[in-house]
Amino acid sequence: MEKIKLEIPLQFVTLKGKLVLPANATGIILFCSVSTSNTTKSGTKILSKLIQKRKMGTLVIPLLTKEEEDVLENKFDIDLLVSRLISSTEWLMQNKNLVDLPIGYLGTKMGAAAAMRAAAYFGKDIKAVVSRSGRPDKVLDTLYQITAPTLLIVDGTDVPIINRNKIAFDQLQSEKEMKIISISSNICTDSLKLQECAEVAISWFQKYLTMKETEPPLKTSAKTP
Repeated sequence: MEKIKLEIPLQFVTLKGKLVLPANATGIILFCSVSTSNTTKSGTKILSKLIQKRKMGTLVIPLLTKEEEDVLENKFDIDLLVSRLISSTEWLMQNKNLVDLPIGYLGTKMGAAAAMRAAAYFGKDIKAVVSRSGRPDKVLDTLYQITAPTLLIVDGTDVPIINRNKIAFDQLQSEKEMKIISISSNICTDSLKLQECAEVAISWFQKYLTMKETEPPLKTSAKTP
């Protein structure tokens, strides 16, 4: 398994991340995360390792620097987050060693909103999107443009987020599914529940990441507990 620490130079900052490629990787999942907190890092580490075990590479790059994260407004600056994600994705697409690997997005909270808008921007170049306790409702104006199969995973105890995701789900025109997981703890932090979420996300990526354009995807719909 190849592990690479990398830097992506942008106009005003340099984003630092980690690329992990298993042998014979079938694709790359780009983690769309805003926070660099220890809690977020722990959850991302668990998810990325589980994904890597299924022969998919992971690229983890926080969309904000530690200094930028101290400014609350930055965490909700969707234009800033999307521009960073687009730049990171373009770096991935232009890397001659990775160009043949299909790309999927996995986003949490506002990172999921950025993933949705970036997926709309790239069109068919993004093969699948998964939102985990995300805020796709923050980009309702672009959801209809997404062509990638999109999965919304939501904590069954978080009623406000469920309602917001349902609104977003109705706006999606691509293949889609909404998975509400009834649990007693936060799916963003609990390791056992993270594994449950990971299995759902991995199944989605395995189903759609390498699907050829000539293959008609199966129709899916919202699911409740």
